[in-house]
Amino acid sequence: MIRFEGVGVDAEDRVVLHPLDLEVAEPFTVLVGPNGSGKSTLLRLLDGLVLPSVGRVLVDGLDPEERLKDLRRHVGFVFTDPDAQLVMPTAVEDVALSLRRSPLPARRREPRARELLAAAGLADLADRSVRDISSGQRQLLALTSVLATGPRVLLADEPTTLLDLRTARRVGDVLRHPPAHVGQVVVATHDLDLALRADRALWIEGGRVRADGGACEVVNAYREAA
Repeated sequence: MIRFEGVGVDAEDRVVLHPLDLEVAEPFTVLVGPNGSGKSTLLRLLDGLVLPSVGRVLVDGLDPEERLKDLRRHVGFVFTDPDAQLVMPTAVEDVALSLRRSPLPARRREPRARELLAAAGLADLADRSVRDISSGQRQLLALTSVLATGPRVLLADEPTTLLDLRTARRVGDVLRHPPAHVGQVVVATHDLDLALRADRALWIEGGRVRADGGACEVVNAYREAA
């Protein structure tokens, strides 16, 4: 369960997010809205990347301002640009690094990393440099590495922006049907095809929730207003 209790965010002389009260319990929720609407800020509040100016955020009972270290073990974040989070030379090394947070002994991390890469359709790239694969493959790798940390809540900020249609669908498949340890997925996106696959959509505009409901209903309203 995700809760926003009177949460607002100010930046210098403007309001980024007006105070809101909100609960999110659905397995897959998307945030849609124009650039600068506040949707990425809303998402980043859930990982402590942004802290509220007023109010309190709770992610499964964890307050980012009080228990940030515990929260980061609980939440995984996928950025728009995978280069922002791929840190190891090869694909298998990057996933194996994420597995250091798992109870696996060190000798089992590389074999398990190869299994996870195979499940993501990336087995042939395991020993390739992360700089020598396509942007779509890097995004799938970044998603695989984040999931390898075993998050309960998965957050993704515009995860399909740089991708071709086929790869975007593959990423969408993972977000729609994540591993069993993931209880909730929250995505900020301009990809309305992806948004339509969600259980719930929030239309954010001007730092406020303009519409909240089933994905089809909210996305269609957003399209009509564009």
